[in-house]
Amino acid sequence: MKFGTMMLAAGALALAIPAGASVASADGHMVKGPKVSWKLSLWGKRRAFTEGMEHVSEQVAKKTGGNFTIRLYYGGQLSKSKENLDGISLGAFEAATFCAAYHPGKNEPLNVLDLPFLPVKDFKAQRAMNDAVYAHPASQKALAKWNATIYMANILPQYEYMGKGNPPQSVADFKGKTLRALGGMGAAALLIGATPSTMPASETYTALQRGTVDAIGFPYTYTFVSYKIVEISDWVTTNMKLGSVNCPTVFNTNSYNKLPQQYKDLLESLKDGAYASIENAYVAQDAKNIADWKAEGRLKMVEIPENEMAEFRRVAGQPVWTKWVEDHKDKFAAQELFDIAFAKATGK
Repeated sequence: MKFGTMMLAAGALALAIPAGASVASADGHMVKGPKVSWKLSLWGKRRAFTEGMEHVSEQVAKKTGGNFTIRLYYGGQLSKSKENLDGISLGAFEAATFCAAYHPGKNEPLNVLDLPFLPVKDFKAQRAMNDAVYAHPASQKALAKWNATIYMANILPQYEYMGKGNPPQSVADFKGKTLRALGGMGAAALLIGATPSTMPASETYTALQRGTVDAIGFPYTYTFVSYKIVEISDWVTTNMKLGSVNCPTVFNTNSYNKLPQQYKDLLESLKDGAYASIENAYVAQDAKNIADWKAEGRLKMVEIPENEMAEFRRVAGQPVWTKWVEDHKDKFAAQELFDIAFAKATGK
């Protein structure tokens, strides 16, 4: 891993006290503070998924007169996507986004959010579900092992499949297929006779192009466009709603603890705007993508019969949830975590 030189930069985090210009905060008051410069490690390019942290980056600079800056590094410039958590642990950078399903053994309590077919009511409920799980002592303890302090979720929509070849007409048509399916969605894929793959998003185009996988499970619809999967695909499902994966942004705990309280308060105050930025970006992108796909007429929009989806949810929902709780009950309060996630998903 390429963390050596970056550790020096992180170690030299500038906290030049007591300098600081007076600037407007979210409520119109002035925030004074020292010079602080952070790096945030991401992968891919700017897209709806990253609009929340783009909002935070823009606003912290604006509301501190440039005294506090968070620069977003895309394309794996600082670290590979599967190594972001390691980079946080080492202090190679101050902030990073990671997907818990990329390495399930590292943060097992968080993987409750990756279970298939959770009955997520809407975006607001999904935020509440993520926030509640992240705040649970078991999740906090798991992240502490990586010297990580969780900030917020980069919420992803429900997953669908997009692939090459003959479009599936039923759930049975996925039997024998290799699917990019993360977390609990991978367990669900096994139950219908498919083979799941957990490759990161950055590897999906090449895998589908070369035939390593038959279809890619991605958040509908924007990710298929962001990673150009649509350019080499023949079909996409529209109603499977397989579940989602959780991909939080975390801070290096040492770096976060060094922040003056007014900067911590500022970061907290920006969450609502960040989540709104993500949700608005998805709405706009979905409308455009669906209109484009229908206008082009090249991509087959597949709707799996609802009676088959009901059966799929029956055999790959509750049984997978139960197994997850059973597998983890001796490690942490797995049943309690699941109950919290389920209740929040339904808006309770």
